[in-house]
Amino acid sequence: MGILSIFTCPMQYISGIYMAKADNFQYHDYYQVDDLLTEEHKLVRETARAWVKKEVSPIVENACQKAEFPKQWIKGLAEIGAFGPYIPVEYGGAGLDQISYGLIMMELERGDSGLRSTASVQSSLVMYPIFTYGNEEQKKKYLPKLAKGEMMGCFGLTEPDHGSNPNGMLTNFKDKGDHVILNGAKMWISNSPFADIAVVWAKNEEGEIQGMVVERGMKGFTTPETHGKWSLRASATGELVFDNVKVPKENIFPKVKGLKGPLGCLNSARFGIAWGTIGAALDCYDSALRYSKERIQFGKPIAGFQLTQKKLAEMITEITKAQLLCWRLGVLKNENRATPQQISMAKRNNVNMALQIAREARQIHGAMGITGEYPIMRHMMNLESVITYEGTHDIHLLITGYDVTGINAFE
Repeated sequence: MGILSIFTCPMQYISGIYMAKADNFQYHDYYQVDDLLTEEHKLVRETARAWVKKEVSPIVENACQKAEFPKQWIKGLAEIGAFGPYIPVEYGGAGLDQISYGLIMMELERGDSGLRSTASVQSSLVMYPIFTYGNEEQKKKYLPKLAKGEMMGCFGLTEPDHGSNPNGMLTNFKDKGDHVILNGAKMWISNSPFADIAVVWAKNEEGEIQGMVVERGMKGFTTPETHGKWSLRASATGELVFDNVKVPKENIFPKVKGLKGPLGCLNSARFGIAWGTIGAALDCYDSALRYSKERIQFGKPIAGFQLTQKKLAEMITEITKAQLLCWRLGVLKNENRATPQQISMAKRNNVNMALQIAREARQIHGAMGITGEYPIMRHMMNLESVITYEGTHDIHLLITGYDVTGINAFE
């Protein structure tokens, strides 16, 4: 099969490989939200979209079927500025605003949630804490290489027995003069199997949480990969295991102690997720809309039936609401006025929105919706993870509940 035919024919499953088809995605902006964006915002978005269409869409189904993260994506992500886009230029970042960051995450998750996770972790959970909590030496040592993709990072907070309650973490370190000895374990860590560094949160001998950079190659530090996932299959997930790891004190962040450190990182990541999941929802909606116009039943396209129109109308309504929610949140974040509670609301709402749209889109596609010829089932499986990680659906609900009532339901 020639290159031209690969990209113009429908996807075919041949000898265990999905042959790529053209990415015909068209953006949907029912309320003309683009009028609220700058020309720079649109250029950033179009650059990311063009890269996803060229480099991600043709191979993502195979990557998911094989449960492999295509390492060649790293170079492309760096080239489009997806690693730390809001980090200042002097540290290797693109110096963009928060809306630009959100738009990049939206386009990446339109390609695949696992792809967005890779970039989101690098940006919000690795580069953000180094920039925000690190000293000048740490910033200069790590940030430029992370921005270029020459170094990849991961984030160690969640533990086997402590997910929604990170304050209960058992990972700890002891002072040994010019270094500390780190012991413990983290799990469900995106990027860990190939990460060069890990931003790790652990308790000191006084029980205070502190962050530090642990580098691959440090004796006693291992990153076993997690296998058997039905979700985020094009993303590498693993553990972080620390067995008497000797970490130099200069690797500890000097500017933060307590849970506000890791929670600050999660706020940035959750903001990116709120934007990102709009991309997944748009991809499902776009595919369902196109399919409904082409699929003939009872002598006419199924788009002509009332129940199909109900599904499509509700999809674009919810997407539009999410677009407006994120735009306003982006404005607030640019002004340093976005609260953690507002970010929680957007993350919870938009992930649930995208998951419901994926499920409805699957019904419109019928049996074809479970195949790799369409992106629906892949998005649906991915979103089942996104609705849980970086704050579960219920935890974010309780964050909003606490904020509006002033009564803590967590304890």
